Amino acid sequence: MKQMSIGQLSKQAGVKVTTIRYYESIGLIAEPERSQSGRRLYGEEAVQTLSFVRHGRDLGFSMNAIERLLTLQQVPDQNCESVNNIAREQLGAVQKRLRQLHALEEELQRTIRACKGGSVSDCRIISTLNDHGECLSDRHERVSPL
Repeated sequence: MKQMSIGQLSKQAGVKVTTIRYYESIGLIAEPERSQSGRRLYGEEAVQTLSFVRHGRDLGFSMNAIERLLTLQQVPDQNCESVNNIAREQLGAVQKRLRQLHALEEELQRTIRACKGGSVSDCRIISTLNDHGECLSDRHERVSPL
């Protein structure tokens, strides 16, 4: 098996060196072998794991969900219901965020249309920000992170 330095791993997996070290520190990727001089030496498995994590993060999965998925991946013959449930949870979070963003978009558009210009003291945008009661809907709650 070809071994690579942390810099080479970083390039192949598209992940920063500091991220690799962090993932090592939390046990997300295995502690690498070390050369006689103490340099970290990684194999192809590290590239695959980091690529999996990076892609999972790109899709908005939490680190907790990714850890669970990595654990489930280690038993390939088991039923994938647990994996499906994790993906469905993520889909639900994305759908909720989309609803929140849509409500936010509508409220911002309405508020901007209501502004007729003039002085800041008469600005509808400022007055709406000062008084939530001027909003048409409570649906535009703070947008939750993925």
